[in-house]
Amino acid sequence: MSTRERYAQLCKEINFHFRLYHVEDRTVISDAEYDKLVIELRRIESEHPDWVTPDSPTRRVGAAPSEKFEKVRHPRPILSLANAFGADDARAWFERVRKVDDRVEKAVFVVEPKIDGLSVVLHYRDGIFVQGATRGDGEIGEDITANLRTVKAIPLHIPVSREQRVESSQSAGQPSLFSDPLLPDYLVVRGEAFITTRDFDKLNQKLEEAGEKTYLNPRNTAAGSLRQLDPSITASRPLTLLVYQVVYSEGGDVPASQWELLEWLKALGFPVTDVARRFADLEPALAYTVTWDKRRDELPYEADGMVIKIDDLRLAADLGFVGKDPRGAIAFKFPAREVTTKLLGIDVEVGRTGVLTPRAALEPVEINGVIVKNATLHNFDYIAEKDIRVGDRVLVKRAGEVIPYVIGPVTEVRGGAEQPYQPPSACPACGQPAEHFEGEVAWYCVNAACPAQLVRNMEHFVSKGSMDITGLGIKIVEQLIAEGLVKDVADLYTLTREGLLALEGFADKKADNLLKGISESANQPIQRLVTALGIRGVGEVVAGDLARHFPSLDLLAKASADDLQMIEGIGPNIAEAVVDWFSRERNQAVLAKLKSAGVWPTASPSTVRGPSSGALSGLTFVVTGTLPTFSREGVKEFIEQHGGKVTDSVSKNTSYLVLGEAPGSKYQKAQDLGVKVIGEEELRKMCV
Repeated sequence: MSTRERYAQLCKEINFHFRLYHVEDRTVISDAEYDKLVIELRRIESEHPDWVTPDSPTRRVGAAPSEKFEKVRHPRPILSLANAFGADDARAWFERVRKVDDRVEKAVFVVEPKIDGLSVVLHYRDGIFVQGATRGDGEIGEDITANLRTVKAIPLHIPVSREQRVESSQSAGQPSLFSDPLLPDYLVVRGEAFITTRDFDKLNQKLEEAGEKTYLNPRNTAAGSLRQLDPSITASRPLTLLVYQVVYSEGGDVPASQWELLEWLKALGFPVTDVARRFADLEPALAYTVTWDKRRDELPYEADGMVIKIDDLRLAADLGFVGKDPRGAIAFKFPAREVTTKLLGIDVEVGRTGVLTPRAALEPVEINGVIVKNATLHNFDYIAEKDIRVGDRVLVKRAGEVIPYVIGPVTEVRGGAEQPYQPPSACPACGQPAEHFEGEVAWYCVNAACPAQLVRNMEHFVSKGSMDITGLGIKIVEQLIAEGLVKDVADLYTLTREGLLALEGFADKKADNLLKGISESANQPIQRLVTALGIRGVGEVVAGDLARHFPSLDLLAKASADDLQMIEGIGPNIAEAVVDWFSRERNQAVLAKLKSAGVWPTASPSTVRGPSSGALSGLTFVVTGTLPTFSREGVKEFIEQHGGKVTDSVSKNTSYLVLGEAPGSKYQKAQDLGVKVIGEEELRKMCV
């Protein structure tokens, strides 16, 4: 393909996605993918300026307004911003504008969040809200006044009453704004309408419970909600907004500083961001901007970057434009966390408890600076509910360090070759029939001799939170199993020096160190051994509870489901899983071998669960990931000492999720349920 042909293709492709996003409130590619197309188009246009026509996508601000709404001509163009993809890009922007006007050298900057929502333009005459519109193509938007009136965050009269402002300021812990600002006769402001991530999750949960189709992301949902012909539909959606710009005014006094403008808008009664900060130099502004890449989950809404603005609005206006982009501000874009890519296939992994877990094999794609080839699909019910098919273009998300997961398919681009997926009828590791128990989401391989389960069981048994056997990593586990030296976890305690030295890669020191680690693990307390056994639903927390009530495995093995459910926090599912595990002959044989090898710790029975009062009294915590200073046992003890309770699984009754590095699926579940997420430092502060 020639460069000219590629240029024509890019124009066509960008215009297609432009219209989907701005007119139809749909997307089939991510923002990052769209940005790459635009960057490539700009590069070609810079090399061939004679090819550029007035209708080039780089010359457009928005898409043409929809035919289903009345048209509104904006009093001034509603523009978008140029993008910076990193600190160096932002510095380059500063160097460019400094050459245009040397006053920029001493400029002050304001940093604000770049909310991923829908731009709206609000008109006020004599303080009364009279009209609201979308951005449209930047010159002409759509009249959505009736819909915007239903958004509770939009003041229908400004300024709001003094009493309301005082009450609002006091509730926010801020000084009261007593003086009324001088109100223009005609005021047009711009804001971003959106749905918070928490409200979006609640909306999807409500739709799912009603058996209705769920939404893929908050931005499209907000845009679609505001562009309904029936305002009652808009009113039923949890929309809100933040205001950040005065587009036009007649009469009155409007601040000439962006920082003061935000305070002025707030005094009028408009909602404004509390994340904005002002800086005397670009470098600290950049430093603040960059911190939000890692902290964006702290924001209550989706944000794809931060905006760096020159605080002096007159200077910003004097700088003019480059094409459609104002020179006085730059959008600092974060690395994408949501992208679309092709689903090449669905692999099935076998867990240590025999759970079969589907995993997406993806066409490699970069998400948040990492090349992703695989992502979780949660479970087989999830695949069916979302109608995810092999060959689909799918939307994939990776937030922070959480494992990437497939949000759902982009059904609009299906070509007909995509294949519906059926859960496996057999275990992919051993070929034995897979079983699905009524009332459970998971599918299982129930073959106790399944080699995949043995590797995972062994890996869990020797891990740090279980028996903590130093020097025994997954590679050695696989080697021991492959060579037939171990057929279950108890065989670890029968390994000999001679047997290890016969293995590839083992010398005297390595063999001696491994045998020493295995020998020392025999002294671990009973709760560690209970954890290590890998009973379904029994993690470190439940294992500790069991150990406090049953001081030996002999007693625990004889416990009935009713006995177990007498322990606070243990329900019928875990109780049945414990009874079932101890009833199986294969597991009884493993226990006998462990006892014979001297791996049979005991403890004094106790029903003491810590103080019932304290700073954390009445609160329930779940811990996931590795914390900076606390061990898993340590954080549990800390919480219980202050009156709190620790459980293994996240539910709607969970008060807080304590988040460490490399968290598991509990983090995603907490987000789905709207559970507050805190770190170790916040936990400690709660007890001060």
